Amino acid sequence: MTRGPRILLRQIREALGAGAAPAQDRLDMVVRIIARSMVAEVCSIYLRRASGELELFATEGLNPDAVHNTRLRAGEGLVGEVARLAQPVSLSDAPSHPSFSYRPETGEDPYHAFLGAPLLRGGRAIGVLVVQNRTERRYDEDEVEDIQTIAMVLAETVASGELLAEDELRDVEVAPHRPERLKGQRFAEGLAFGHAVLHEAPLAPERLLSDDPAMEEARLKLALATLKSGLDAMLDGGQGKLAGPSFEVLETYRMFADDRGWNRSLEEAVRNGLTAEAAVDRVRNEHRARFAQARDPYIRERLHDFEDLANRLLRVLAGDKPGERELPDDAILVARNLGPADLLEYPRDKLKGLLLEEGSAASHAAIVARALQIPCVGRLMGLRDRLSEGDLVIADGETGEAYLRPRPDMLEAVQSRMAVREQRRAEFAQLRDTPAVTLDGQRISLLTNAGLAVDLENLAETGAEGIGLFRTEFQFMVSDELPRLTAQTALYRLVLDAAGDRPVTFRTLDIGGDKVLPYLEAEREENPALGRRAIRLGLDRPSLLRMQLRALLTAAAGRELRVMFPMIATVDEFRAARELVDIECAWARRRGRPLPALLRVGAMVECPSLLWHLDALLPLTDFVSIGTNDLFQYMYAADRTNPLVSDRYDPLSPPTLRALQTIQKACADTGTPVSICGELAGRPLEAFALITLGFTRLSAPAGGVGPVKRMILSADLTAARRGLNNLLNLSTGSVRNEIESLARKLNVVV
Repeated sequence: MTRGPRILLRQIREALGAGAAPAQDRLDMVVRIIARSMVAEVCSIYLRRASGELELFATEGLNPDAVHNTRLRAGEGLVGEVARLAQPVSLSDAPSHPSFSYRPETGEDPYHAFLGAPLLRGGRAIGVLVVQNRTERRYDEDEVEDIQTIAMVLAETVASGELLAEDELRDVEVAPHRPERLKGQRFAEGLAFGHAVLHEAPLAPERLLSDDPAMEEARLKLALATLKSGLDAMLDGGQGKLAGPSFEVLETYRMFADDRGWNRSLEEAVRNGLTAEAAVDRVRNEHRARFAQARDPYIRERLHDFEDLANRLLRVLAGDKPGERELPDDAILVARNLGPADLLEYPRDKLKGLLLEEGSAASHAAIVARALQIPCVGRLMGLRDRLSEGDLVIADGETGEAYLRPRPDMLEAVQSRMAVREQRRAEFAQLRDTPAVTLDGQRISLLTNAGLAVDLENLAETGAEGIGLFRTEFQFMVSDELPRLTAQTALYRLVLDAAGDRPVTFRTLDIGGDKVLPYLEAEREENPALGRRAIRLGLDRPSLLRMQLRALLTAAAGRELRVMFPMIATVDEFRAARELVDIECAWARRRGRPLPALLRVGAMVECPSLLWHLDALLPLTDFVSIGTNDLFQYMYAADRTNPLVSDRYDPLSPPTLRALQTIQKACADTGTPVSICGELAGRPLEAFALITLGFTRLSAPAGGVGPVKRMILSADLTAARRGLNNLLNLSTGSVRNEIESLARKLNVVV
């Protein structure tokens, strides 16, 4: 190259921004500039058509009559090979390569040296930039680096619409534009349509090229140092600001942050004239294109690690928060995965739906989505590469599907379904003040689950009789530091004030496993789900649990307080936890501080070990609550957050139903109040099975209260019990179909 890459990029930028000049003239000017600067006798730009063909859009050196007439099928020729590989191809004797395809109309037969780079957009090749020379020569590393940088600028400029107007683009596939349907998993029920908002926002073209490479290199080095020190602080148990990932993932991130190839690629891109953000984006695109072709799941997972690292680095560079972005009024958020804090930073009034590439129905983002009643679909493989910012999308939380750029008839169908849902919601609202009593006179208490201040609004809207499960850990998970005693007390007082005379059951801090707090030192565990989590962590760090109990006692002064300990596996654990309650009560009395008018302490039955020790546990408790999510995953040794095994069992199976029956009978015999607070309580069919087993207290997500109440009002439990008892001893893995048939036979609305 006769001139430095920064001068070349400046010339290209001037050519692309040549005002009213037709797009073809600007493209022709660009290929002339590149050919001259790279001492190439040929420079050509190919763009991908919707058909998948690569069309010659501009050339310097080939026959100009071939422009818009030469098209290469997907994978055809060396240009097709560059697009297929999504990485540069450099050859000293192109005609001898097996992929070489001769097109006589181009007049390229005299040229031997070939260098092609893909125009990458979201990891997809939307075109190819080529330079050629007559002599057999090998392009050096600097030239390969230069052409990749130029290709990135061209890709972003074409995709942004700055280079080609809509009529000039015709059917150029700068981004996916055809309707697509992706099958995933339902994380939060509901329907929504709107415009896609990418959690990691794309870079604007004006932020691609730098005017001061030295300053950009300094910004990059500072951001890298900040990123690495932040990861180090988290690994050392310090006050890191990056929340959420497990220890193992952090170690992987830290290793990649020191990867010489990654760092060198970033530095070279900046020195060649890109901004620090554009350098990160370019390297991320290259990794995405390269790793996406790998069949090995482990290799593909490394792509996600590099992407997350790049996204973190971009956030360090920009200092932006999601909540500061301008969103459309009908935003459908698209991300690989999200933590609860990320989701809560977006304005609730504009966020209509959530689409995730990964995650699980038990993830915290999914739980928050259900609390906010935002439809959420996850496990949508390849989602982000199939979407552009602003695409119209449908989030179908009923079928677990996403529709990208839907046809008008599909959109009309969804709008009709949404109207039906709205009508059904109105029907549920009419039942709000109706007591949940079965046809044969059995009174059922319907409560709701909560964990956020916004959940409190659902109490009045749903007609729930109280909060059967308040997840106190959400306050800890969305904070960058340990919530102080005053902050905890204020939240618990707010919850009790909102509930009024309705009962609230507070579950103490349930963290560990997949819930990692960045400000709490955590030791590496081989199997976190079976490790030091929930009450185990609270007993190992009694000051943490005692501070929370003190906040609860203070907030409930003069009122009823219901405290519940999670993941009790042994009777001794419950005794130790209850002793901490007694210690805090004694502490308050000595100082003359008011205590709750009524204090009830309970245990969550989530560990199968308690099934054989209920006779010892129940006399010590004021109540118990069954956490079906964890109880079933431990019964079946299947991690409910792992999509590879989470569907290996059905909650409506003889073993699970018999386990629930055992707990219900033991509680009835001892007069111990018992409730169900797992996800099952919010699904009408599953709730039908629960009340038929004898459970009269259910705590459901807000969206499930109405449907479950409607089911209760249509049920005759006397007849249902006779039918269900016959199913408990079947040898099949699931009795879902049989329970559904029983419900239909008895005209129960499920």
